[in-house]
Amino acid sequence: MSHWRLCTLLPALAAIGLAMASLSGCTTNPATGSQSFTAFMSPEKEVEVGRDEHPKILKQYGGELDDPKLRAYVDSVGQRLAKQSDLPDLKFTFTVLNSDITNAFALPGGYVYVTRGLLSLASSEAELAGVLGHEIGHVTARHTAQRYSRAVATGIASTAVGVLESVFLGTNVVGQASAQAGQLYLASYSRDQELEADTLGVRYLSRTGYTPTAMSTFLSKLEAESALTAELAGKPGSTNDFNIMATHPRTQDRVREAIAAAQAQGAVTTEARAGHDEFLNAVDGMPYGGDRKSGFVRSRVFIHPSLRIQFEVPPGFVLVNNDRNVAARGPNDATIIFDREARPQVAGVAMTNYLSGYWGRNLRLQNVERIMINDMDAATAATRVQSNSGVRDLRLVAVRFDANTIYRFLFVTQPADTASLNEPLRKTTYSFKKLSEQDAARATPLRVRVVTVGTTDTVASLSKRMVFDTAQEKRFRLINGLQPDDKVQPGQRVKIIGD
Repeated sequence: MSHWRLCTLLPALAAIGLAMASLSGCTTNPATGSQSFTAFMSPEKEVEVGRDEHPKILKQYGGELDDPKLRAYVDSVGQRLAKQSDLPDLKFTFTVLNSDITNAFALPGGYVYVTRGLLSLASSEAELAGVLGHEIGHVTARHTAQRYSRAVATGIASTAVGVLESVFLGTNVVGQASAQAGQLYLASYSRDQELEADTLGVRYLSRTGYTPTAMSTFLSKLEAESALTAELAGKPGSTNDFNIMATHPRTQDRVREAIAAAQAQGAVTTEARAGHDEFLNAVDGMPYGGDRKSGFVRSRVFIHPSLRIQFEVPPGFVLVNNDRNVAARGPNDATIIFDREARPQVAGVAMTNYLSGYWGRNLRLQNVERIMINDMDAATAATRVQSNSGVRDLRLVAVRFDANTIYRFLFVTQPADTASLNEPLRKTTYSFKKLSEQDAARATPLRVRVVTVGTTDTVASLSKRMVFDTAQEKRFRLINGLQPDDKVQPGQRVKIIGD
């Protein structure tokens, strides 16, 4: 529904007694100058929402990265852009999240987030600025306020009978819609909103002196990363399922259209900088794949020194240390999910009883049996379920680590693949082990390392320094923005992933 139609809807709502004082009409957008419907979220409410949701975001995404230098650098870039935005007096907060996922997003009220995973992909300050400028554009265009207000208004209009009842029965329909607000704050934007955020981002980039084409080059990296991740997970072609592109539906054509629109407005500067060295200096040494506090991935091995645990997934599986669990995706949607159960009520419960009475109590488990995994009491069971993606086989494995802690593996396979994956997944189960204090102390995460290309260095030789057992050259080209035929030059600074 367009802004105009929502605005014309308001008198009709008022006529039947459904409008409240907040339904006063549409407002002029501070960034675009156009009319937008934001009746259910004022600018003051946006700031309140951002402030209230910020601690939840930190908890959900592994907290803020423990790197004062890098955090200060990202904040300085963001603040320069914010001062050139259409809301220069709004207090913006820029946060680097300690998450492997390649993502960036904004909450209303000026809260902007980028992940460690996204920073490892960028190559210049201008590319970082392009990401931050885009998210600032969502804030200044008040896209969340528009989305939220539309959802509330649409809900009211589509339940007119229920609303009329609420007038007599006292039901707070607006309150009911507001209760679902948390789901709206981080929902994906429309393509028109993405184009608008890109256009505003280009405007802010140019005003701050950055090259606006960096927005396009970084989008190319996002598309390449998504394609490579899909390829490594056995799903070539699923290019929008694996990173920020899933919630930011953007294309190169749209970004070029945004740059052209900004040029038409006279917003693109001819003297622009990229800031390669400044950015590389800031990310040099940044953890890659996790850190000692949250656990980290080294190739196909997950290690958590603080919890003193380790396990390895089969070849062909891609490990990701998420914020609630550790997940690995393999061929044909085969999936491994690893997490921890630490409820007091499971203390002392036999492992077979834990499977059937707690974790798998709503499943029809078969072949529940007790096993031992590296001197730890454990249990396993299997079942078959009908999921949204079709029929899937599940294998549950629970391991008692200590009196109050149980670690869990959930293996998900398509029935046609279950037999062939049985042995590889069994090896994953029995790779789970406790680390000694000495082994935990020696375990170190991978890091982004910036090196200078020597006279004898090539893409092939530098790629061999990448600590991966698959796709070394593809990964090297990806994080450095190199096309398939690009070569490196002596004196050039590039990133590798190493110790």
